[in-house]
Amino acid sequence: TEDEAVTMANDSSVGLASYIFTRDMSRIFRVSAALECGIVGVNEGIISSASAPFGGVKESGLGKEGSALGMKEYLNTKYVFLNC
Repeated sequence: TEDEAVTMANDSSVGLASYIFTRDMSRIFRVSAALECGIVGVNEGIISSASAPFGGVKESGLGKEGSALGMKEYLNTKYVFLNC
């Protein structure tokens, strides 16, 4: 079943990429959300791109590199409220 497949995929200490092959859009969004990984390929085996964030979860790493999201690891956001 779909639930068994997701459970098997998530039963790992690593989580860089997962792949799903289907034409069912509901399944694409449901399974992509349930997979514990940093990247999901849908109907494609080559999924990395310089313009897309690259990174995993679990023992596959923390954070992302590439794309504009890769810069967030090096930035500190500060909120300053000033009432004059």
